[in-house]
Amino acid sequence: MTSLWDDNGVRLPVTVLQVDNCQVTTTVSKRKKASTEWYHAVQVACSDKPDKNTTQAMMGHFAKAGVPNKRIVHEFEVTKDALVEPGTTLSAAHFVPGQFVDCTGTSIGKGFQGGMKRHGFSGLRASHGVSISHRSSGSTGQHQDPGRVFPGKKMPGRMGGEHITTQNLFIVRIDTSLDLIYIKGCVPGNDGGYVFVRDAVRKMHHHPMVRALKGIEPVLPVAKLPFPAGTAELAKTLPPILNAPTVDRDPFLARD
Repeated sequence: MTSLWDDNGVRLPVTVLQVDNCQVTTTVSKRKKASTEWYHAVQVACSDKPDKNTTQAMMGHFAKAGVPNKRIVHEFEVTKDALVEPGTTLSAAHFVPGQFVDCTGTSIGKGFQGGMKRHGFSGLRASHGVSISHRSSGSTGQHQDPGRVFPGKKMPGRMGGEHITTQNLFIVRIDTSLDLIYIKGCVPGNDGGYVFVRDAVRKMHHHPMVRALKGIEPVLPVAKLPFPAGTAELAKTLPPILNAPTVDRDPFLARD
């Protein structure tokens, strides 16, 4: 993480993500089971790796797409008109400064932890009869009826290392020359980990394309999103740095 400052001098904590040679490997179009609806998706892979660390099956899969061997392969559901040809290289210009995204990753593992740290328990009292069990969870079961601990009870155990999603993150800056995405706030995972980024689900009403279809003026002026994807060729036509617009009102001035 690092910090950026907007035009009003407000400090913004941001996480820097890099699009590491992200390429389309295949597209999927099939009918859902026991349904008349169709499923359309684009399979994207990133981060090159040598042949010695790749299985023969995956090497054939990547060779068919005409891309180098990749470490991470992920599939994103899209609409029928948003399918991208295999072998296309995606860039950070696929996202636009000012839009909201959801980031999915594996959280940092913290090992075996107690109930206070793992679930936010308050613990037992600091005095008045409590003896060497101040950070314990307290009672976990009942008396004779039912006389057992229910499954799913919040108790001490292994914490972290889970697949979680952080929603509604604001894109502050896009670096098209280095394929960097500056996202306001933090994302799950260690430094150097892999994160899956997609358009925000809960804040689709802030999406510039959705607002345009509904005839709603955006809160902030946002550039038009590339469709069906922001390719490396598109990034060459854009400025090296794209910043999100800021509000006109200075937050440091006294309110009326």
